[in-house]
Amino acid sequence: MADLTNLQIVLRRRPAGLVEPGDTELVVSPAPEPADGEALVRTTYVGIDAAARTWLNDQPGYLPPVGLGEVIRAAGIGEVVASRCDAYRVGDVVTTLTGFQQYVIVRDDVFCTPVEGLTDQLAVMSVYGPTGATAYFGMAGIGRPQPGETVVVSAAAGATGSVAGQIAKIAGARVVGIAGGPVKCRAVVEDFGFDSCIDHREGNLSTALKQHCPRGVDVYFDNVGGPILDAVLGRIAAKARIVLCGVISSYLTGEHPGPANYVNLLAKTALMQGFNALDEWGRFDEAFGALRQWEAEGRLVHRETVMEGIESCVNALNGLFTGANIGKMLVKVGEPTIGGA
Repeated sequence: MADLTNLQIVLRRRPAGLVEPGDTELVVSPAPEPADGEALVRTTYVGIDAAARTWLNDQPGYLPPVGLGEVIRAAGIGEVVASRCDAYRVGDVVTTLTGFQQYVIVRDDVFCTPVEGLTDQLAVMSVYGPTGATAYFGMAGIGRPQPGETVVVSAAAGATGSVAGQIAKIAGARVVGIAGGPVKCRAVVEDFGFDSCIDHREGNLSTALKQHCPRGVDVYFDNVGGPILDAVLGRIAAKARIVLCGVISSYLTGEHPGPANYVNLLAKTALMQGFNALDEWGRFDEAFGALRQWEAEGRLVHRETVMEGIESCVNALNGLFTGANIGKMLVKVGEPTIGGA
């Protein structure tokens, strides 16, 4: 819309490692006019996920890479400000691929979902969206923790890991987190209710796993890959389930060294399985229903790390790889009129 200014961050060159000045550009343009079947959404929060960094590489994935000159892709939440689409009314709150921009055009498709029955936009982004669904389907569906079992979660202070670990606690398991630094480890135990947390920056991880998991690891929810995955594989129990959720340790380099301890999968007759929550699209209501109930019962909490302004998106993305967040990393782009903070 000609009277609205749209700030956007576009990709100018493909980064090597962290996103550096010159890899992106902040541009100003008029907000787009919705055509028939379209609506215009004003972004309130952009969710910052490690997957957004992988989309900047010129490599195929479950979504195509961001093209040079295109707005950097990211999931977010916003409010409809103009509509020529029967599916959306002005004032509706929706989640969609907002990207790093203030305004985005949406259509009635799989990428845009109206938010109904919830007014807390921060909670939607940190629990009642792809993050919470990923934790639910990975832990409850593949990990299947049982009472008395030992569950280990890496990147335990992050958005997905913190929720996955709480789901395991709700199932009656003993839950051990792995995180970087004493502040994060303290949050994992005190805020998210894990039984203990290992600081992977201190001492020998294999030794720490032996101390914290004396009977072995029954379920491992892996967000990291690399040496941490290898160390946990060396400690798995019989019939263990290893849930492959992410490999943040190699998103910057693009290198994925295979774990030497994978032979334990054979020796322990264990399962290691990757997944994509989008494959369970038809069960999202089930996931969110369970998560809402657990939060209402006081058994599930969430935290967010919020930066301000569209200009902060790149720093927030880099912050995922430098340990800047506890819980969901978000950028507040615009002031919500419903359920904001």
